[in-house]
Amino acid sequence: MPLIFLSMLDKLQAIYTRYQEIEQQINDPHVTADMKHFVKLSKDYKDLQPVVKAYHDYKSLLDTIAECKELLESEKDAELREMAKEELTASQARKETMEDEIRILLIPADPTDSKNAVVEIRGGTGGDEACLFAGDLFRMYTRFCEKKHWKVDIVDFNEGTAGGYKDITFNVSCDERDRSGATGVYGLLKYESGVHRVQRVPATETQGRVHTSAAGVVVLPEAEEFDVELNMADVRIDTFCASGPGGQCVNTTYSAVRLTHIPTGIVVSCQDQKSQIKNKEKAIVVLRTRLYEREYNKYMEEMSSKRKTMVATGDRSEKVRTYNYPQSRVTDHRIGWSMHNLPAFMDGDIEECIEALQLAENAEKLKASVG
Repeated sequence: MPLIFLSMLDKLQAIYTRYQEIEQQINDPHVTADMKHFVKLSKDYKDLQPVVKAYHDYKSLLDTIAECKELLESEKDAELREMAKEELTASQARKETMEDEIRILLIPADPTDSKNAVVEIRGGTGGDEACLFAGDLFRMYTRFCEKKHWKVDIVDFNEGTAGGYKDITFNVSCDERDRSGATGVYGLLKYESGVHRVQRVPATETQGRVHTSAAGVVVLPEAEEFDVELNMADVRIDTFCASGPGGQCVNTTYSAVRLTHIPTGIVVSCQDQKSQIKNKEKAIVVLRTRLYEREYNKYMEEMSSKRKTMVATGDRSEKVRTYNYPQSRVTDHRIGWSMHNLPAFMDGDIEECIEALQLAENAEKLKASVG
């Protein structure tokens, strides 16, 4: 058997051994007593399941191929030999496909892909039109999340004078049961980070001229408790009256919360809920994510220097996509992908573009691992 296949089996066997070790640990009462450690082990265990399944399937296929070859060498019956030959041909074809799939599985995954996400959209150049476009992007992501059955929670926002948003921050999460190993909320939405440019005739334009405006999108992996140690003694908590829609009590009670992390100067506010306690809980999640981002950015800078599809998540100023309304075209500049159905795209049909970015990234990962 060629060395590369033995190497693949060795890697799969090592992963299976680790899987068995974790399985023993999560059933150990001493381990379950440490909840943070238990949560991390449970996540690792779940992440390894697709690879372990591939390992068992691959071993079974290799056994089938070996049996077919043995039959061809020893069997005298012509009919049985023909059946073995057909089975061998089909199994060898399946083996090539399976090895390609396993190579992708064996590429180290971004450890944050299975996390939930914190998304920020901020109107950029273009004044009121940029704010309106930021509102359009928020609706686009909301519709996409609805189709994925993900939950969207607004954390904070500042409305534009003519509509839309000067900026808006929101959490995107999925049910814990749906956070299966490889790709979760952040693993899909991370490709949206960067500058989004729109070309269209603004509602306020009397001459019918096409204007170009922009909005910046930042997608961060939501930090969990075991990711960041947040000492609340380092946090100053201020309360104030919320602004914007939401009823009388939103604007007349001190329900909005502002958190200031004194060591770093990071400031986070939340005013979406009528309850001060709920606003504080949401703000803590975002603050923890901001602290986590500081370390995560170092990792992303390293990744973006290697893979062009990841540039947007490492560099917020990179132009990633253009939305051309007169031509009903959306273009992703990182991979040269285009779609000539802008209304559908703006209604949340963005998965085709995300899948194209994933394929491009996986191809680059595979090339780098082989190289």
